[in-house]
Amino acid sequence: MLGFLQGFAYGLFVTCLPWLLVGMANPRLAVPTDSPNRLQVVFRYCLLIPFLSMLLWLTSLWGGFGPSLGGWLAGLVAVPVALPLERAWRSWRARRHRRRLEARLEAEAARRRTEQEREAREAGVAVLDPSHPPSDADELIMALCRAKQALLDTRRPDLAIQVDRFYSRYRNVMDVLVARFDSSELAFARSRGLVTEVCLGAVDNFTSMAAQARGVMGLDGDFVRRRLEQDGTKLSVEERIALKRRLELIDDTELRLRRLVARNESALTLLDDAAVALARIETGRPQASVATDQALEELRRFIGRAERYGRGGQR
Repeated sequence: MLGFLQGFAYGLFVTCLPWLLVGMANPRLAVPTDSPNRLQVVFRYCLLIPFLSMLLWLTSLWGGFGPSLGGWLAGLVAVPVALPLERAWRSWRARRHRRRLEARLEAEAARRRTEQEREAREAGVAVLDPSHPPSDADELIMALCRAKQALLDTRRPDLAIQVDRFYSRYRNVMDVLVARFDSSELAFARSRGLVTEVCLGAVDNFTSMAAQARGVMGLDGDFVRRRLEQDGTKLSVEERIALKRRLELIDDTELRLRRLVARNESALTLLDDAAVALARIETGRPQASVATDQALEELRRFIGRAERYGRGGQR
C-alpha cells in the first residue's frame, strides 16, 4: 500500500507540468469551474496538486519497497479522471442550488401574491382570477386574465396586482356608462370603444412586462449583490465582470418595468377621470315636476300656513 502511494505521488507530480501548459493555453480544459481562468490553473497545478503529491510521498516514506508501477500509472491518469468527476459534482451542486432558489422564489412569490390579494380585497379592488374568469367576461376581461397569468408565471405578483386595478376601473366605468346611457345610443358605443382602446393598450404593456420579466426570471439580484459585497476580494476579474453584467441586466429590466407601470398608472388615472366625467352627465329627465328650490319655498309657506290654521282652530 505504501509503495502504491509513493508511485501515485510520483505519477501525480509528473502530470502537473503538462496540465499546467494545457491550462495556460485553454483554462477550460484543465479547470472544471464555471468561469475558469489562468490564475486558477496556476494555483491548481503549481500549488495544490504538487502539495498533495508531496504529502502523499512523505506519508509513503514510512515503509514499503519503493514506488509501484500501478501507483505510478494511477497517478498519471488521476487528473484526467478527476476533472469530469469534479465537473459532474459541481453541476449537481449548481442544479440543487437552482432548485432550492426556484422553490424559495416560488414560495416568496406565493406569499407576496396572497398578501397583495388580501390588501386588494381590503381596499375594495376586485381580484381577477385567471383560472376562473367571470361568467360575463368579454374579450377585454379575457385578455386581462391572460396578461395576469403571464405575469404570475414570471413570479411577479407585484406587477399582476395592477391588472386587478384595471379590471376594477373597467367594470366601474362600464357600470357608469350603463347607468347614464342607453346601449343603443351613439355616445354609449363611442365611450365604450375609447375605454376599451385604453385598456387594450394597458394589456399590451402587461404583455411586454411579462416578456421582459421572463428574461431575468432566473437571475437573483440579491444573491449577486451578496456575492459582490461579501466575496468581492475573492472573485476573479472575469467572474466579477460577469456578476456586474448580470446586475446591470436586472437593473435595466426593472427600470423598463417601472416605466411601463408608470404608463399604466396614467391610463388608470384617465379611466378615473372618465368615470367621474360620465357620472356628472345628466341624461335622464328630472322626476320632479318643479325645481328643487321652488319646492322648498312652497314647503316653507305651507308650514307657515299650517301653523296659522292650528291657532285658528283653537279659538
